[in-house]
Amino acid sequence: MPHSDLLLELVKRYSPSTLEAPAVQYLVRWMSERGFEAYADEAGNAFGIRGATNAPHTLILLGHIDTFPGDIPVRVEKAEQQGATTTEAFSELSAGYDLYGRGSVDAKGSLCTFAEATAQSTIPEGWRVIVAGCVEEEIASGKGSNYVSEHFTPDYCIIGEPSSSNRITLGYKGRVLVEYTLRREVAHTARPEPTVGALGSEFWQRVLDWAERENAGVERAFDQLLPGLRSINTSSDYFNETLTMHVSFRLPPRIAPADIEQALKAIAQPDGQLRIYGQEIAYQSDRGNALVRGLMGAIRAQGGTPGFVLKSGTSDMNTVAARWTCPMVAYGPGDSNLDHTPNEHLPLDEYDTAIATLKRFIEGLGA
Repeated sequence: MPHSDLLLELVKRYSPSTLEAPAVQYLVRWMSERGFEAYADEAGNAFGIRGATNAPHTLILLGHIDTFPGDIPVRVEKAEQQGATTTEAFSELSAGYDLYGRGSVDAKGSLCTFAEATAQSTIPEGWRVIVAGCVEEEIASGKGSNYVSEHFTPDYCIIGEPSSSNRITLGYKGRVLVEYTLRREVAHTARPEPTVGALGSEFWQRVLDWAERENAGVERAFDQLLPGLRSINTSSDYFNETLTMHVSFRLPPRIAPADIEQALKAIAQPDGQLRIYGQEIAYQSDRGNALVRGLMGAIRAQGGTPGFVLKSGTSDMNTVAARWTCPMVAYGPGDSNLDHTPNEHLPLDEYDTAIATLKRFIEGLGA
């Protein structure tokens, strides 16, 4: 079955975080017209259900409808002839065409895959399938996915993020953001006392030394602690000078956000102020559960060879994994290297393959 105009129309509705309402309204209307029980929930998410509302088993397909900022002109081009557009109907295009636009890859392509596959599927008896287009994934609030995780407890969850139509994402690293502030009275530059800038540089070097010790003997990047210096600034009011640093940490499953706070307190100046925020736990699924096996079989049914990936970023998986213990993976068409880039685009043949794969998986639930 060919795809509809959903992806084109949703990408046209530019929806950076906190400005998702027009896109949500369109998706809710689209799902309602195709037999979903659809509405915008209290968090502002687009929400659609197919299957019996009292079904004993639930599959949640949780994507995000917000995008990274930066509007990109929406257009369809022939893959091998960049700049060559087409006048053919979008729903008839597939192999050889790419859709350009903000969110085509990250992650409206995945969300539309969820909606199209669910709309085309015969939902197995005893199951209901929920499609959630969550708001505010691209900023630290996690507003949309937090709301869904508080109100539902699924048997399986698939997060909508690009990995290609043949690959399954098994996990995401965790994250912690830190603001470090230090103040000192202004002293003459001829005096030997270190400036706050120098003290900040020393603090950062201690962070790097600690991370190196933590990573000793750890070869795989997903299992390493990865610190990043986001900014370092000093200011003065002529009486006091102030250091402000922002540091990020990408966390492997073995390190919790609380471990970061404890370690930093030990290496910071005694009067330094640490503000810990943006905490996300790492999550890694195993390959042997029924969800992964079902997706692998669905990929093979489309002629693909299943692959697996672990990602160093974060997603809504980190948020819902803090509450849900069900099997969970991420899946969706597109090249994640194009996330947030000015060249973001999605091959339509891969989009169609992902829809067919997910439809196969849904119809095989409970088999």
